[in-house]
Amino acid sequence: MSRRRQATKRPILPDPLHGSPLIGSLINSVMFNGKKSVAQRIVYGAIERMAEKLGKGNPVELVLGALENIRPKIEVKSRRVGGATYQVPIEVPFERQQSLAFRWVVNAASSRKGTSMAESLATELTDAYNNTGSVVKKREETHKMAQANRAFAHLRW
Repeated sequence: MSRRRQATKRPILPDPLHGSPLIGSLINSVMFNGKKSVAQRIVYGAIERMAEKLGKGNPVELVLGALENIRPKIEVKSRRVGGATYQVPIEVPFERQQSLAFRWVVNAASSRKGTSMAESLATELTDAYNNTGSVVKKREETHKMAQANRAFAHLRW
């Protein structure tokens, strides 16, 4: 972390097809080695498959609904006090909620073997929209950990 000044926040460009910064952020999370066109193809294919599976309308709203179900509201951070390390629960800022949710979805999709990335991403997003799946379980574990350690909330800085 710089001692001189705060890093400037760069705006996320909206995606070209839907014009949504949310989808643009998902594309950037999927992107590997700077290959944005490949990431766009994967995300657009996943969104179309997700819309087909759910049989509902606007794909951007479907992704937003899935994201609402997997955003962590609270997490734990390690804090060292007097030789002991405590897991202190803290509220998660909105931008970190979104980046964690996208990171979890992309990691869960890439860990699925035997299918294409677009298909596995569509499955993960559909599961997240239906409040099931590994990503929702991960969020629940994060919340459970924070609830278990709420006795240390007074150590928040």
